[in-house]
Amino acid sequence: MAAPVKVYGPTLSTAVSRVLACLLEKDVQFQLINVNMSKGEHKSPDFLKMQPFGQVPAFQDESISLFESRAICRYIADKDQNQGNTKLYGTNPLEKASIDQWLEAEGQSFNPPTSTLVFQLAFAPRMKINQDENAIKQSKDKLAKLLDIYNKRLADSRFLASDEFSLADLSHLPNAHYLVSGTDVKELFMERENVGRWWEEISGRDAWKEVVDMQKSPPKN
Repeated sequence: MAAPVKVYGPTLSTAVSRVLACLLEKDVQFQLINVNMSKGEHKSPDFLKMQPFGQVPAFQDESISLFESRAICRYIADKDQNQGNTKLYGTNPLEKASIDQWLEAEGQSFNPPTSTLVFQLAFAPRMKINQDENAIKQSKDKLAKLLDIYNKRLADSRFLASDEFSLADLSHLPNAHYLVSGTDVKELFMERENVGRWWEEISGRDAWKEVVDMQKSPPKN
């Protein structure tokens, strides 16, 4: 039996939780190794060998090391195509291309404003950092326009890439979770009928609920 893959990083990291959700969807055994970023463990020489930019997550599969959460998810879904959720990354070139285009939309259009909002609304208060109201307003405006596009797409399709849940949907979960579960940005999602329906469905998946439970009780190592 192959050794479990290793994921390095704190569960509260949106990028780490993206990888964890993918592993759970694919029923891949893994070992989660916490990285204490407040102590600078992500800048240590050993960690930088795995992740040269000193960010999380880092990922190991025996002798293979990878970084960047979306690339890791694609690797997992391709390598373990026939186990767990077999449709997570499509089963033919056209399905993969459709998933990839929405993954690009998530990374390039959804992630920038939502990452700003997650930091400003969810983390800055905990860190006793003053919120940037201008950045918050600009990001909310960008997100609202984007969700209008999503709402139109989701009127014709159950999920973003097709009528099957895929990496395209999964990749939105980490940032959206922080915004929907603890900020007034929830209204931007829920006031759009199709986006609200989509969010309720993807956030209710067993794999994601397990990730949220892990965030509530992170590993001590």
